[in-house]
Amino acid sequence: MKNLILLSFLSVCSIGVAQQTEYVDFKTAKVDIIFRDLVKKEIEGLITYEFVVIRDIDSVYLDAKNMEFSKVELREVGVHVDVLHYGIKSKNNSNQIIIYNEFKKGEVYELVLKYAAKPKKALYFIDWKNENRNKQVWTQGQGKYTSNWLPSIDDMNDKIEFDLSITFDSDYEVVANGKLINKRISKSTTTWHYDMQKPMSSYLVALVIGKYDKKVEYSKSGIPLEMYFYPEDSLNVEPTYRYTKQMFDFLEEEIGIPYPWQNYKQVPVKDFLYAGMENTSITIFSDGFVVDSIGFVDKNYVNVNAHELAHQWFGDLVTETSGTHHWLQEGFATYYALLAERDIFGEDYYYWRLYEYAQELLDQERRGASTSLLNPKSSSTTFYKKGCLVLHILRDKVGDKAFRVAVKNYLKKHQFKNVETNDFIVEVEKASGKDLSQFVKEWLSEVRFNYEKVEEILYLSSTFVKQYIQIDCENYTSKCKDYLSSWISDEAKIKVIGQIPGHIKKKDFKNSIKVRQTIAKLLSKIPLELKEDYESLLDDKSYLTIEAALFGLWNNFPEDQSKYLQKTKDIQGFNDKNIRILWLTLALITGDFEPENETLYFNELESYTSPKYGFEIRQNAFSYLAWISSCGTRCQENLEQATKHHNWRFKKFAKELKKNINK
Repeated sequence: MKNLILLSFLSVCSIGVAQQTEYVDFKTAKVDIIFRDLVKKEIEGLITYEFVVIRDIDSVYLDAKNMEFSKVELREVGVHVDVLHYGIKSKNNSNQIIIYNEFKKGEVYELVLKYAAKPKKALYFIDWKNENRNKQVWTQGQGKYTSNWLPSIDDMNDKIEFDLSITFDSDYEVVANGKLINKRISKSTTTWHYDMQKPMSSYLVALVIGKYDKKVEYSKSGIPLEMYFYPEDSLNVEPTYRYTKQMFDFLEEEIGIPYPWQNYKQVPVKDFLYAGMENTSITIFSDGFVVDSIGFVDKNYVNVNAHELAHQWFGDLVTETSGTHHWLQEGFATYYALLAERDIFGEDYYYWRLYEYAQELLDQERRGASTSLLNPKSSSTTFYKKGCLVLHILRDKVGDKAFRVAVKNYLKKHQFKNVETNDFIVEVEKASGKDLSQFVKEWLSEVRFNYEKVEEILYLSSTFVKQYIQIDCENYTSKCKDYLSSWISDEAKIKVIGQIPGHIKKKDFKNSIKVRQTIAKLLSKIPLELKEDYESLLDDKSYLTIEAALFGLWNNFPEDQSKYLQKTKDIQGFNDKNIRILWLTLALITGDFEPENETLYFNELESYTSPKYGFEIRQNAFSYLAWISSCGTRCQENLEQATKHHNWRFKKFAKELKKNINK
């Protein structure tokens, strides 16, 4: 009998743990975080949750990865008096903290947890072991789980209002979700109090700590737009954050629902895992997108900026119930980002990007990798690009007015809640009066990507795309020789260059930066009669063009290698030092170029493999050192360290390079 009772008890607990959102609704969380040891990556926290019991249950839990708890306190919140429950039973299984009690429907509780953690994911400590002034701490909850540093709920279906207080060295800035309502300054530390007024999923809780200044603008609706930057990057603020206010104002008007949070903050960080992440009211993004005006031409933050901003509605205000409906976040963010870019760059840009998305999906189809938009294991290409195209097609099908009404109603009805695909489709059907079951089957459920239909839609909608498709020089004809000096679009000219790189003429260099850049990249064998024209590429306001032209000229004209190196000696390039690292490499293997500086140049190149630099710089340096067979002891020590880096793409690169070097 005792065994039967125990089995029954465990069954109830397992049901509660697996389906907690049906039994318990966590409402608020007040969080206090202290950083105990930055080198050892240790933190302490005190968190107070308030939750309501929806159905009778004998336990509640929070996800808590590898934490130690020194206090577990449960208090029943009554109408007249709070009741402290003594002797509360709890279990810490390294994945969750489980609280046992006879929880009854309608009861309200406060749960107080004091804990210590040494997070392996989700909270990243940058450069605290290095003598580098750009020390940082930042979070990435999506896919990495906030529960590694904060007892919380990995299931995104329970939305909670989080208020964060973070105590840290006063020499640093602390940025988190919500509005900064107070700073309590002591002798050496400051406690930053951030207030959220609306609930959100735990994976969107975020903080950044580092040395920052900020610029603040205000949207038409009065929302503060806080743009953070490293003090040394003050001259790059405008090109980095270019069009931010315009895009914010556009999205508020286009979506029809006011921005749902108190303010909007954007913070660049070193060695981020992705391009950007749309944490509620605070986007964290890679500092590789911090650019000057020249860098803006080829690598700018505009699309990522717009995408993460759109997520503040699509993903943060309304959140998918599960991966099956992930396109409701990524497809919508991609689509609305493109609408914002259309407002800036025009109609041709908009349709060209849609056409590019279709090409990516076609490539995926040809590889046999296409999946349904409702498959939770679909690729990013499917969720982002196909999702975007589907929304464009849907808007065309039901009409602009009905589409906008549907989106507005969908967001308003489900704000601060979780959604499924049908929640959106229902609103579109209501607004348009159309049955969309066949549309859902053809575009959402179907595995195959109907490229022919998409191309037809874009062909008929855009003369820009139509012209691009029609121009073809695969089989070279006399008319092709004049295309590059004609009125056709830059994209069409780039297509032609790719088809006939051996037919480039002097007059073809009288084109835009983008067309000239393509010539720089594709003209591997430079005819002597084009040498002077090709040399002019080194003066273009494009770091990608200069990089390609420098290597092309150095490779084609050995007798002038020193001249080209002198001309480009002081150019750094993007944040990843693409030109400087190439320059150092070429300087080292150019026999008669400043031999007295060989050691100086090698030491600089090798130094860029050090952990003190961002992984993009390190990756470039590793690649070039391997190319010239010069990855020696110091380089390989840094490469070994890179194989343990938190950025999985860089870690994968390092492991592959190490394997190749040691063959």
